[in-house]
Amino acid sequence: MTSQTNTDSPRGLAFAVTAYFLWGFLPLYLKLVDHIPAIEVVAHRVIWSVPVAGLVLILLRRTKDLREALLNPRMLLMACVTAALISVNWGIYVWAISVDRTVDAALGYYINPLFSVAMGAVLLGERPNRTQLVAIALAAFAVLIIFVAAPRPPWIPISLMVSWGFYAYFKKSLPIGPNQGFMLEVLILSIPSLGYLIWLGPEGNFMSNTNDMWLLMGCGLVTAVPLLIYANGAKLLRLSTIAILQYIAPTMIFLVAVFAFGEEVDPARQVAFPLIWAALVIYSVPLIRQMRQT
Repeated sequence: MTSQTNTDSPRGLAFAVTAYFLWGFLPLYLKLVDHIPAIEVVAHRVIWSVPVAGLVLILLRRTKDLREALLNPRMLLMACVTAALISVNWGIYVWAISVDRTVDAALGYYINPLFSVAMGAVLLGERPNRTQLVAIALAAFAVLIIFVAAPRPPWIPISLMVSWGFYAYFKKSLPIGPNQGFMLEVLILSIPSLGYLIWLGPEGNFMSNTNDMWLLMGCGLVTAVPLLIYANGAKLLRLSTIAILQYIAPTMIFLVAVFAFGEEVDPARQVAFPLIWAALVIYSVPLIRQMRQT
């Protein structure tokens, strides 16, 4: 996602902050469906996102771009890649919350921006400055501590970091607007999702009781609405502003995990999290100075 302006619009700021707060509270909603298999929850997230995203495109009169994308084999193939990556990310995230590993999910989204900087250096030839290199080194050291000293390996945060990082990387190459791109992805994912739900049949949770039915339908709203709000807000903000605001969501996820879900933070993570936070401060200070100068 790229910003199309060199100034920060109050409207864009309101959109972005709203989206990040919604993402921060999302674990509270997903906890209500933690008795349902993660793959089934993801299938419903996809299916019920389609009408929400479709309605937005109709209201914005952007359906023409979607039709052109569906008829373009290259764009369709690229969208299949991003759709696969986001579905993996959603599945791991939903599962992590259902098994009381929300702290690990927060860790994954904390280190993701620094992973993106590293990806830019390796894949795009971008040269990180000294500050960014220090931040990346600190984050890598924190992950190493968890690998060596934690009671369980950090495969959840690593998987979330890698899947979202490559999703963002390939998303940049998708020549279509953010709203249309999201609609294209959920349309692609709706095919296997519908197939899976049909295969489940009466054994699925959708028809088991009214409460589960409404909760699963609501997965579409809690999935599509923050993404669409963010997509429209990002266009009205500078990239440096977005880089700072993106820490709102993992911070809230971490607070929800500890104070609402009562998850414990093992000693290795008690060391790793401060290192990650220090890395983010080091990474963010030059951006904040740049914002103030601008």
